[in-house]
Amino acid sequence: MLRQTLRIATNSKASPSVLARNRIRMVNGWLGTRVNVTLQVAIMSTTAATDNVEADVLHRKHLSSRTFILNRPKALNALNLSMVRNMTPQLQAWDASDLCKVIVIKGSGEKAFCAGGDVRHIVELAQAGQYDEGLAFFAEEYKLNHMIATLKTPFVAILNGITMGGGVGLSVHAPFRIATEKTLFAMPETNIGLFPDVGGSFFLPRLDGETGTYLGLVGTRLKGIDNVFAGIATHYVPSERLAALEDRLSELETDNHDVINMAIEDFVSEPMHDHKYVLSEHRNAIDRCFCFNEMEDIVAALEKENTPFAAHTLKALRTMSPTSLKVTLQQVREGANLSIADCFRMEHQLGRHFLVGHDFTEGVKALLIEKTLDPKWQPATIEEVDRTEMLNV
Repeated sequence: MLRQTLRIATNSKASPSVLARNRIRMVNGWLGTRVNVTLQVAIMSTTAATDNVEADVLHRKHLSSRTFILNRPKALNALNLSMVRNMTPQLQAWDASDLCKVIVIKGSGEKAFCAGGDVRHIVELAQAGQYDEGLAFFAEEYKLNHMIATLKTPFVAILNGITMGGGVGLSVHAPFRIATEKTLFAMPETNIGLFPDVGGSFFLPRLDGETGTYLGLVGTRLKGIDNVFAGIATHYVPSERLAALEDRLSELETDNHDVINMAIEDFVSEPMHDHKYVLSEHRNAIDRCFCFNEMEDIVAALEKENTPFAAHTLKALRTMSPTSLKVTLQQVREGANLSIADCFRMEHQLGRHFLVGHDFTEGVKALLIEKTLDPKWQPATIEEVDRTEMLNV
């Protein structure tokens, strides 16, 4: 059974720290204990032979840990095909190494872990009739995401900054996901005429209640420790403690998940006593309104709520691609009953369709290239989206 078949949040009334611990125990219950206390040869801090300071992904070795550093800070570490091809074979090699006890991934710079896939580049190529790189990117990115989800070696993702889209795919399937005060999470794909990919069809329906449906459709942003409350992150560690945490992880001589969890727990900070989870006030409304299987019913339920939250949510939904909204809702509903491998297969087929369709190019062009902020969706309303055509997608 895949370690990622756990439901990320199973009790909305429990504290986030209890939820995180429960999730780790569930992971370890499935994976079993793989303690290896044999003396290992110390590998001093070094850089992979192919690395240089200009590489878009850096590789680091320190004692028993191996680290990927996403290295495009000026582009907020946006993920491209070159980076995917850089990481995939190295991840396979590290996972097969007895000397590697834990793999870490983080971003360079102060602003972002990874702000998403480099969709601007993909769309610019598509506008010129060049689809091969975009098709390869989706296929190979999802393969890397699935590999992260099914590694035998513990994987720790440090989400210190913006974490969206492709950055979520590099992290949310890991058993250890560390948020800091700088973490800013979102799945904003419906806003650019796409759908929550990178395994969104798997992890979103496994969040508490209809939280995942809401996040996938609306693209709401979560900051800091709220990512632990939502189940996106497993731990909250202040950014000033990260260097010490990485040192501790590198000193471990075991790949046992409980031991790694305890090491991370030593650096965890509890929420301020007056902190209020940003979605807590609206959780019941989210479950009431987003439990339906048709977008028209969700819209009607929000209109019936007649609250500022519902009005704000409706306003956001009306800016999104209607096709993206309908496909996303269907994707999340189907993904709830699929394996993670089947979710990625479904998303791969969707990605191929969206790449050559209208709304993805239109959304990226309007929001990221020309920045008119006024995409012309086709069709323009959810009522106009042909259900038969949508299901064929």
